[in-house]
Amino acid sequence: MKKSYYLFNAGRMSRKDNTLKFTPVDEEGNELPPKYIPVEGVDNLYCFGALDANSALYNFLGKEQISVHFFDYYEHYTGSFLSKEYLLSGKVIIHQAGHYTNKKKRALLARKFVEGAAFNMVKNLRYYNNRGKDVSQQIEKIELLSLELRQYDQVEALMGIEGNIRMVYYEAFDLIINDFAMGNRTKQPPSNEVNALISFMNMMCYTLCLDMIYHTQLNPTISYLHQPGDRRFSLALDLAEIFKPILVDRTLFALLNKRIITSKDFDNTFNCCLLKSNSRKNVVKAWEDRLNETIRHRSLARSVSYKHLVKLECYKLVKHILDMEEYKPFKAWW
Repeated sequence: MKKSYYLFNAGRMSRKDNTLKFTPVDEEGNELPPKYIPVEGVDNLYCFGALDANSALYNFLGKEQISVHFFDYYEHYTGSFLSKEYLLSGKVIIHQAGHYTNKKKRALLARKFVEGAAFNMVKNLRYYNNRGKDVSQQIEKIELLSLELRQYDQVEALMGIEGNIRMVYYEAFDLIINDFAMGNRTKQPPSNEVNALISFMNMMCYTLCLDMIYHTQLNPTISYLHQPGDRRFSLALDLAEIFKPILVDRTLFALLNKRIITSKDFDNTFNCCLLKSNSRKNVVKAWEDRLNETIRHRSLARSVSYKHLVKLECYKLVKHILDMEEYKPFKAWW
């Protein structure tokens, strides 16, 4: 079974037969013992340090359909290497673009993304509300805001409501999380531990959605809730809205409340807060454990992983834009 590999050290990657050879270096630039990764077991690579590689390696990765995702020092996603698209479909792209240019069709999908995200946020809040964390006010506010979604057919208005919903949702974090205060949501740079963890894990969710889109016939640059722009895969942002409450926030609450991650795991320097390098490994492990966790799928009548749920969401979107089946956003039932 293929899996993701995370490269936290800087180093050089090269091909050795059908194996990837990664030679990490320490902070002083001294080479450490190389590590060998069988290429048939690699799904994608996440690079958090400087990666030294040549075009021959990327040609090899492209042929093996291995994606590489890059992050800068501040843990911001900076870009991806993606191999040549192998599931191209002119028909799907034409219909996908048609649903964007048609204002009503675009607004319909945008509304469904927000509805799915809001539902999953409330699901999280109800879980903690039933366990002694009084977030009833936030639940009520989000449900009222969700009702307003039906009144608008303009994407800008829907985005505004989504922003208000998320603002109320984040207010509940200080009530749910023990020993940490989130305050206002800050991104570039994160101002405290909770914001740092949210930013880091949101980027992981974004790249997960991008990977799953890439394994379908969808084009990741044509989106409906977020405005398509240059040099970004905005459809991944749309899908991430639905899955952040389920994948990111639930994992984050567990990491902090179970004290798997503590204040010692963060570096507060240069007027920003970042996860320490070794601490990222603990977060990534929890993230991978979450993705590989399985649930019993109602429609398929079998167990599927959380990671596969994202791919299924892409398939549902393809059926919608081809007018085969109306898209219904994923809503947690447990």
